Amino acid sequence: MGSPAGDLFIGGKVFLHADQPGLEAEPQFGNAIFIRDGTIEHVGFEDDDAIVQSRAAGAVIHDLKGRTVLPGFTDGHIHLLKLGQSLSKAALDHCENVEDVRKAIKEHALAYPDEPRILCKGWMRHMSKPLASLIDDLDPRPIYIDSKDLHTTWCSTSALKELDAENLKDPEGGKIIRDADGKPTGAFEEAAVFTMIWPFLSDVATEKDREEWIRAAVQAYNESGYTGAIDMAMDEQAWTTLLNIRKEQPNKPLPLRLAAYWLLTPTTSEADCLAQVDRVIEVHKQLSAEESPDLHVVGIKLITDGIIDACTAYLSEPYLKGTDVSKLSSGKPFWEPEIVNAAVRKADAAGLQIALHAIGDAAITMCLDALSTCSPLNRHRMEHLELASARDAKRLGEFGITASIQPVHADPWILRAWPNLLGHRCTRAFPYREFSDSGAPLALGSDSPTSPWAIMANVYVAATRKSYRNIAYAEVVNYDFRLGVCEAVVAASYGSARSVFWDGRLGSLECGKVADLTVWDVQWDGDGRRLLDARVVETWFGGRRIWGV
Repeated sequence: MGSPAGDLFIGGKVFLHADQPGLEAEPQFGNAIFIRDGTIEHVGFEDDDAIVQSRAAGAVIHDLKGRTVLPGFTDGHIHLLKLGQSLSKAALDHCENVEDVRKAIKEHALAYPDEPRILCKGWMRHMSKPLASLIDDLDPRPIYIDSKDLHTTWCSTSALKELDAENLKDPEGGKIIRDADGKPTGAFEEAAVFTMIWPFLSDVATEKDREEWIRAAVQAYNESGYTGAIDMAMDEQAWTTLLNIRKEQPNKPLPLRLAAYWLLTPTTSEADCLAQVDRVIEVHKQLSAEESPDLHVVGIKLITDGIIDACTAYLSEPYLKGTDVSKLSSGKPFWEPEIVNAAVRKADAAGLQIALHAIGDAAITMCLDALSTCSPLNRHRMEHLELASARDAKRLGEFGITASIQPVHADPWILRAWPNLLGHRCTRAFPYREFSDSGAPLALGSDSPTSPWAIMANVYVAATRKSYRNIAYAEVVNYDFRLGVCEAVVAASYGSARSVFWDGRLGSLECGKVADLTVWDVQWDGDGRRLLDARVVETWFGGRRIWGV
């Protein structure tokens, strides 16, 4: 607990807020910060009157020993329940081929003989084809393997049977891969993942399981320096679990502030889509930001296309490989533009915030067209924006749309398939510099559990455009599109908080704001090369130290 006389941090650096830092902006620091009763009362220097007075009044002194105080960070894009669930899954991130995958699954199965299912994560398409026949002999229990991006689930035959996959129909925006005889071969793709696999695995879990997943995710985030997050796939089940936790311990809320976007299920029926928006309006009103500032639903999310690696991102020109060469494909949107427009109009009129997942350039154009008629006062946003045209990068700023970006997705180590799929269009990959220069607000996130959520890993990739996953890998992706170190830190704290109207109380170390802060061992340099050595050593939430080494 914080001291009644307050807590005074001295003997190190204190990050001073910058509203709109650019590429060349250097971090500016004070050397003292005083907090009391959960609020920041002063940020500045040890000889400031307020600091001298707080020391004299008996504030508890915290010697930073040269360390740096940064704001509590808000992850701009996560999947909280899925993150908690993933923490106990078998990790396949290190695998390079099918032999590696099989070995990792077999070892996990032997280590956990009492689990009803074998759940795995981190598989990528270059490792293996997602065929049930390749994993059926490893264990008789159902096996479910999440792709790194969560856009594909690879299932064993026993998993297909318990899903009754043979009798399932492809959902709008999704597909169950089948052989020539119509039998499922093992892969669920895109909307088939989040409308079929996710609900099934959540349904077979207990409410206690779901609560434990959320608590585990929150703990992992506190340990990483986060005090807030923006959930991008909220649904009835996860929301009910969060409300149950809130009801069980009303005076001891989760130490993570959460704003949620409700995920809409793709449909070709405008009436069905608008009914989903009506439900979100209802939930939004039931628990308002005024009543519950740290847990509420802020808006809707639509996933409008897929991903580059699966050739499901919606492009303006066909992919070069990865598809049937006799039927060159550009991918296609998961929603008809008219239905997206209808959903956006209704949500905007109701004061909801709107988040549109758009990765391919054609999807980005479609989504910007839809949001162009909305009120910028609602702070709408677009997610990922991985292959934006120069024109659309400029339009983001013109319309005041938040660019919600995840630099860890720009890691060169995981983009090795892109040149064969896109050719010269790789020069447009992750144009963050253009977003910022256009005036678009930036919100930096991780998209966990699809990617590492270490804060400085995200900042490192944003500033260097080099690999965090494999630091020996020399490739640099579009260096001219990099962000500055200070710029990325602000986007990961203040920028994410601002995106959901938290900037008046969170996201920066300023007098009068909530005392969410983190203490780091970190060395600052102009190009961010030393950020990978950084580590968080303390996390404070509302003036309380909730984690420390």
